[in-house]
Amino acid sequence: MAMPSEEKRGATLPPFRQVDFLPVKLEVKRREDGAILLRSLNPMGDPAPHLLKPLEGWAREAPDRLWLAERPKGETQAGRWNELTYGEAWRKIRAAAAGLIELGAGPDAPVMILSGNSIPHAILTYGAHLAAAPVAPVSEAYSLMSSDFAKLKHVFDIVRPKIIFAQDYRRFASALSALDLKDVHVIAEDPPEGAQIVSYKALLQSGSPKEVEAREASLTWETVAKYLFTSGSTGLPKAVINTHGMMCVNAAMVKKLVREEEDEEPHVVLSWLPWNHTYGGNAVLNLALTNGATLYLDRGMPLPGLFDETILALREVAPTTYGNVPAAYAMLIDALEKDDLLAQTFFSRLRNVAYGGAALGQELAERFQKAAVRMTGERILFLAGYGATETGPTIMTVHWETSRMGLLGLPIPGVEIKLQPVGEKMEVRARGVCITPGYHKDADKTREAFDEEGFYKLGDAAKFLNESDPKQGLVFDGRVSEDFKLSTGTWVNAGRLRVQAIDAAGGILRDALIAGLDKNYIGVLGFPDMAAVRAFLKKEGGEDAALLQDEALRDYLRTRFFNHNEENRGSSTRIMRLLLLETPPSMDAGEITDKGYINQATALSRRAADLETLYAEPLAATVISMAKSR
Repeated sequence: MAMPSEEKRGATLPPFRQVDFLPVKLEVKRREDGAILLRSLNPMGDPAPHLLKPLEGWAREAPDRLWLAERPKGETQAGRWNELTYGEAWRKIRAAAAGLIELGAGPDAPVMILSGNSIPHAILTYGAHLAAAPVAPVSEAYSLMSSDFAKLKHVFDIVRPKIIFAQDYRRFASALSALDLKDVHVIAEDPPEGAQIVSYKALLQSGSPKEVEAREASLTWETVAKYLFTSGSTGLPKAVINTHGMMCVNAAMVKKLVREEEDEEPHVVLSWLPWNHTYGGNAVLNLALTNGATLYLDRGMPLPGLFDETILALREVAPTTYGNVPAAYAMLIDALEKDDLLAQTFFSRLRNVAYGGAALGQELAERFQKAAVRMTGERILFLAGYGATETGPTIMTVHWETSRMGLLGLPIPGVEIKLQPVGEKMEVRARGVCITPGYHKDADKTREAFDEEGFYKLGDAAKFLNESDPKQGLVFDGRVSEDFKLSTGTWVNAGRLRVQAIDAAGGILRDALIAGLDKNYIGVLGFPDMAAVRAFLKKEGGEDAALLQDEALRDYLRTRFFNHNEENRGSSTRIMRLLLLETPPSMDAGEITDKGYINQATALSRRAADLETLYAEPLAATVISMAKSR
């Protein structure tokens, strides 16, 4: 049998730090065609009339409250942050709107942003919103990590911006030179001598306040706020229309689920998640502004060498709420287990944590809770969220006390979820005010994205954790299009099995690829957590390749997966081989998305040589076989 978790063993667990949720009120309708309709019976809340209204309100009510903070450019030492209050932000955003209007920005003249998260990026984003101009934030990978700039050109051709913001002009000079910039204004903080570039400082000193007032009065829920681009991992990116209404309603929906005392301190958030993605730009940035929170901009990322920046920031910033992708939690937990001073700061005022983009492994969650209990005597709730770029983004959350990871949650107020039979699965579909009206300049893709009842089709499958008690929530059941058949004709649920494989590895794997298309059995390409490997082997040094071939580690994994197979004896769930990979998945190559979710098809395609090794006969020395117990 597999090693049971602490909860499964029936141990008395410490209490959760209290979060005052609204009670779960769920309506479930089962139709004769097999579809299941779900909606929350809780009220939606009071959405703002447009995105600038909350900012204007906080600037009036709490002008000295910190909104954004970032480290100065080039700063590597602790203790220094550039700060922007709500009052100063409102003044600068109005100035930016006036300058953008003077340059021609408007409903049919978008503003494209090439730069990553920063205070000027936020000022220009909300300045464009105030000017009624759509904003198109673009992944830096398209402009800084590309040799042909194909995706950047594609995005540029769809958006046809009137203005482009490249904060550090020299970094983006090559990308800009690849674009036809006739009649396009470029704004930068550091324009070179003699260049026809508008300086960011000069922009904030131009324009007419009267025109800004007129544009603000014209804003409605139907006004386009953003074009957010899909990851483009399976083709060229699509421009998802995000309206003011979508984002205002979504923020109100999420905020309504938790009651907060009037005397509670404002939320403090630290986040690296890119604003060109719906998680970072909408679920983090816009929700923080709506709630009057303070957002510290993290220069780190969950990648080797870059996560040190996150740890440095967390030594200074004690968040009240923290959200990230599972890959980042794996790195964070490693650090919290080793450094009590870091853990003490991190947990000191933490009310809850959240994850999105992928499932968080149960073993990782339990390690996190052990660190929390060690510091506070309490566990911290994980508030998982689920949604997409097309849904504003959040349509379901886990808004009740639970220790179980991998839940999609239940619908938030104002969203209707339909589980539609597709083959042997139930596809998640959603309808509500926070759903996109479609893709910019792509009527065909828009029609394909919605069903005949107006529900957006997410492509994910879900099922109830407990069919007899729907209030326990929905769990991910794989991608409708991600599954594959073994040579026997048996279907394999790749998404669900991926989560099971990570759990089966007992904390050794950070992620996994499920293989077996047209094969006789399932194999796994595993991405190891090298910190966990070293901790298991009690070895600080040593080459990764040698550690991954250590017989003690291989025996441990072989036993764990053999136990998994004892509980999962069908050919669609039994894992027969495992190959540990030395090279982590590459975001640049499209193996993982901006939010950290593994792209099965792309990653398997790039790992063709590893697949060949995994299924080689006779058995390759590096492959762990579960053909029999040892």
